[in-house]
Amino acid sequence: MQFSEKLIDWYSINLRDLPWRATQDPYKIWLSEIVLQQTRVVQGLPYYLRFLKHFPTVFDLASAKEDEVLKLWQGLGYYSRARNLHATAKFIAKEKNGIFPQTAKALKKLKGVGEYTAHAIASFCFHEPVAVLDGNVFRVLSRVFGVNDEIDTPAGKRIFNDLAQKLLDKEKPDLYNQAIMEFGALQCTPKNPDCTICPFSKNCVAYQNQLIADLPRKKKKVKVKQEHINYLVLVDQKGNTFMKQRTQKGIWRNLFEFPRLESEFVNGVSEGLNETIKLKSLESHKVEIIPFYPQPVKHLLSHRKLFIQFYIGKVTDYSAFPSLSKKYHIVQNIHTFAVPVVIERFIEASDFFNS
Repeated sequence: MQFSEKLIDWYSINLRDLPWRATQDPYKIWLSEIVLQQTRVVQGLPYYLRFLKHFPTVFDLASAKEDEVLKLWQGLGYYSRARNLHATAKFIAKEKNGIFPQTAKALKKLKGVGEYTAHAIASFCFHEPVAVLDGNVFRVLSRVFGVNDEIDTPAGKRIFNDLAQKLLDKEKPDLYNQAIMEFGALQCTPKNPDCTICPFSKNCVAYQNQLIADLPRKKKKVKVKQEHINYLVLVDQKGNTFMKQRTQKGIWRNLFEFPRLESEFVNGVSEGLNETIKLKSLESHKVEIIPFYPQPVKHLLSHRKLFIQFYIGKVTDYSAFPSLSKKYHIVQNIHTFAVPVVIERFIEASDFFNS
């Protein structure tokens, strides 16, 4: 039995019941693929269902405000995906009358759609015989066939792409692509896969040569940079506070955040001391502020490790801070604004905004 046949047989028995597998609607497939980029199914599924409930068609998504889309995306991370999702929906709705392109080549021209996503949509919806390559597929092919090339280099990707296309079932590209991704997610897992029940174990190069932990290979990881952020949270008895929408380029663009407190204003921040601090640098107006967490919270991004502290100051008169009033808005309903997940967690954990 060929590799593709054995793989599809395995899939027919072990596939998970996921809503996007019960449709060939390009909008729903596209939405699921964008949500699941760099996201596990268990985390992405509630977001997928939430988006479909709020935006059942591409026209509904296109007509939404960006703030609404970002708020719904809140907590999923990689917010550029949400912005690209919204931009592409508007393009499809207005320029293409709601009709998605039907080839991988044309799909790749859409904002936020790379080669993998284009191949997934083209094969799942339109049965185009194009192979997908994601982390699961790289892992399966590398281990079963003993491919030692690095998966994150141009040369390595070409080798894997050629192999993936060669193995693809041209008659059932949709089934094959879903099968190999599911196999990588459930059976050929990154760590401690149960190779004793794997249908390929007898011919798997990695298993036969004790190379499971060594494959697939990557180049040396990018060094993760550390960054310290101190937020100033001035709040009154009604839960109003200063915030503004970020306009700078970056992962948090168009999300709302509190004023950032310059390190020179705070004593002992780098040491994370749990002490009462006097803030004297804002309009010579003394406000007693205290750190919310005993130690700064750690927040991991793809190439950055953030250490974040929130300094709370209770105020009664916002007019005492004219320079802040020029740069920030007084927010009254903080729960309606899209914020980074680390700020969302702080808001939910505090008593200031939940009365």
